[in-house]
Amino acid sequence: MKIISTNIGKATTFLWNGREEQTGIFKYPTDEPLFLGKMDVLKDTVIDRAHHAGINKACYLFASDHYPYWKGMYPELNWDWGMFGENLTVEGLDESEIRIGDIYKIGSVVVQVSQPREPCYKLGVRFGNAKILKEFIDHGYSGTYVRILEEGQVKNGDALSLLEKSKNTLTVKECFHIILAKEKDPILLQKAIDNPSLPEYKRDRLKKYI
Repeated sequence: MKIISTNIGKATTFLWNGREEQTGIFKYPTDEPLFLGKMDVLKDTVIDRAHHAGINKACYLFASDHYPYWKGMYPELNWDWGMFGENLTVEGLDESEIRIGDIYKIGSVVVQVSQPREPCYKLGVRFGNAKILKEFIDHGYSGTYVRILEEGQVKNGDALSLLEKSKNTLTVKECFHIILAKEKDPILLQKAIDNPSLPEYKRDRLKKYI
């Protein structure tokens, strides 16, 4: 795996239900290295800190490998890296292989996979079509948030080197499914609840389904 694009965004204003709102989901490639801090990406824009950034969502990674699928779905859009609001577009990122809790070295940074991205209506704003939320969920490849264990810089071309594989086998793809599935598979549910790297509030919500 390696970074093929570092992306940051500025506040973008849009109309929603008759009133103006702002979002930071409109991210675009930058040639500059990014500094990944404990709470967010330096110089990036985060509007809604209740649902974005913070210790468990400091940086969002999405796979370049998924772009051809979505370009086929939305060929009319002006495509560039960062379309999904990701700070790091990563070649070779596979949510069906990466586990919640895996630890990677990227550039001078050490990160831990923390949780999948759950789409909100602002993804529909970026794509100009609200139906992408259901399509994104149905496709099953969410990208992943990471927490920053050691702060530092990353840049285009930096490889992701696995430092430690999580002993809990819950993958990002499985986690995405169990969080959003109406009917919860009991084995997968327990695996998610038992994963100490999944944020506690997520595990507490899942416990209600036991």
